[in-house]
Amino acid sequence: MPRQPGLKTAALSIGMLALSATGANAHPHVFAEARLEVVLGGRDGVEALRHIWRFDELFSSTVLLEFDANANLKLEPEELETVGDIVKESLADFNYYTALTADGKDIPINPPDRIHVDFQDGQVLMFFSVSPSRPMPLTGLLSFGAYDPTMYAALDFLSDDDLVVEGAARSCRRQVVRPDPDEVIAQNQQTLTEAFFNDPEGNDFSKLFATRLELTC
Repeated sequence: MPRQPGLKTAALSIGMLALSATGANAHPHVFAEARLEVVLGGRDGVEALRHIWRFDELFSSTVLLEFDANANLKLEPEELETVGDIVKESLADFNYYTALTADGKDIPINPPDRIHVDFQDGQVLMFFSVSPSRPMPLTGLLSFGAYDPTMYAALDFLSDDDLVVEGAARSCRRQVVRPDPDEVIAQNQQTLTEAFFNDPEGNDFSKLFATRLELTC
């Protein structure tokens, strides 16, 4: 059985969308403006990553229609909490769309206590915090990002200022990296082609295209 993308799993579980996994992986169906705050402090260096996502109006209106139990055209606190619970469960298998590495090695994260959801000006907002599950000192090359490995949801950092470092970075150099898709494809054409034909729904090469914040310390 094809694996289901995280936000798609949430949507399917409440009858929002009826798309095949193959079709969903071809291109994004949910769009969100993203903000990522990297919180530094203490001996361990990286303390937490705060995610803030503002979803597109189409997805947001679907959420409203599905969860507005009393049909008053707004989402009550308990309805918003239900949305957060479903999304938290569905994104667990996808690392909560969090990319965290130290010198090229993936750093595991602790799951969020809760995914907070709000509905403002016709759009769904989600915000939550995760933390490295082991110490992540400010040494070497540290990379932080947010992306959907299945490409079902597109998280877009509209400005470099949407990737923020809070706390003392000492002598670290900050850089926002926005990969050029044509260059990524040219540099990885053979690998990408082999990965697609071997497992068209299970590879994770979307990380090559994802915007990221780098700290060189």
